[in-house]
Formats: sequence, structure tokens, C-alpha cells
Amino acid sequence: MKLLSDFFPIVLFFVAYKFHGIFIATAAAIAATLLQVGIVWYRTRKVEPMHLVTLGLIVVFGGATLIFQDELFIKWKPTVLNWALGLGFLLSRFVGERTLIERMMGRQIDLPKALWQRLNLAWVLFFLTVGAANLFVVYSFDTETWVNFKLFGMMGLTLMFVVAQSIFLARHVPDAKTEE
Repeated sequence: MKLLSDFFPIVLFFVAYKFHGIFIATAAAIAATLLQVGIVWYRTRKVEPMHLVTLGLIVVFGGATLIFQDELFIKWKPTVLNWALGLGFLLSRFVGERTLIERMMGRQIDLPKALWQRLNLAWVLFFLTVGAANLFVVYSFDTETWVNFKLFGMMGLTLMFVVAQSIFLARHVPDAKTEE
């Protein structure tokens, strides 16, 4: 259910774009993200930092898109988000004793420190690459293609990366049968 909730603003943006264009889609994405954060806060009295970052970026870049009637602002938002995440993962190795990926997954899997650092670096490279890919599509193709890439391309790239990461991690997870 949480996964569906996380994709709600993106899917609403896509549907609104198909029927009403980029500016209505941008307004819909802002409203959907505000609603998403509001519902999470109402239910739990806390909001994940990622949701707050996403909300801030959609309000700033989406707001600039609507105020200046320039779709380039909303097209840059995924790049800024991905590069900020990449920077966060990169800097995490210098703050505290664990990388960000280890903090997120360390309770589910036990890996040597060098492996956590490689995995963290893989996420850095992934976020930087996806951000660059977004800019390539922004400046090389029309808005229709960018909207399709934003939903299907970025989601597909993320899914492929997570599957590849899972395959990599599976080699390092102890087999339950051998533990018994």
C-alpha cells in the first residue's frame, strides 16, 4: 500500500498530462504530493524525510513552472532530486560510522564494511546517472517523450537497478537451510 501511495503523485501527473497538458499536470502533482504528505502526517504524526524533500522540490520547481509558465523547471526536478540523493549517499560515508545504505538495510542483512561502501557507491552512481539521463531526455526530446520517460523510463531503470542489487546481495545472504 505504501508503494502505491508513493507513486500516486507521479501517476496523477502522467494522467493529468495526457488529458490537460503540462501545467495542469504540474498543479496536480503539487496537490497530490501535499495530500500524500498530509495523509501520512495525519495517520502517523510524522513524515519521512524523503517525502518532505520531494514535497519541497515539487513546490519549488512546480511552483516556478506555474508562475513563469515554463515547463523546464518541472523537467529539472527529477534531476535535482536524484543528484541530491546521490550527494546524500556519497556524503554519508563521511558522517557517522555507517553509509546511508547500511543505515537503511543493515537490520536485514549483514555485510562487511567494504561491501556496504561498494553498495553505497553503486547507489551514488545510479542516482547521478538517472539525473543525467533525465537531462538528456529533457534537452533531446519533446515534452511528451519526457513525461513517458519520467514515469516508465525512470521507474524501469530503478526496477532494473533494484533487481541487480538484489541479485548481488543474494550471494551474501546466508542460506536458511545451511543455518539449520
